[in-house]
Amino acid sequence: MGSTAAHKFIFIVGIASLLHAAYSAAQHRAYLRITEQEFLSLPIDILIQGIVSLFVTMYGIMTLAGEFKEIRSTVDLESKSWETFRNCPSFYTFNHRGRALSPYYEPPQD
Repeated sequence: MGSTAAHKFIFIVGIASLLHAAYSAAQHRAYLRITEQEFLSLPIDILIQGIVSLFVTMYGIMTLAGEFKEIRSTVDLESKSWETFRNCPSFYTFNHRGRALSPYYEPPQD
């Protein structure tokens, strides 16, 4: 499942709706303070909008993220041999001070 413009649009709509729900909740709380009413809970429409937009955003980000890797590392490592595990190209060093101990070493001529 590739990342298409529709998936990006779904993600943006989910984020915008989530931000709108948060702004509506803050506005409702400010309204209750002005009218000196006690805060019991958010109105049901703000709760529903927040929950639905959360799921829409989660769907959008999961389609944009691409393929997930397996959590268990053994799945990736089962196909590798022992020689592959010990092969670390980042540790290869060819220019080190141990070469001076070699009987064939010739120091550079300046």
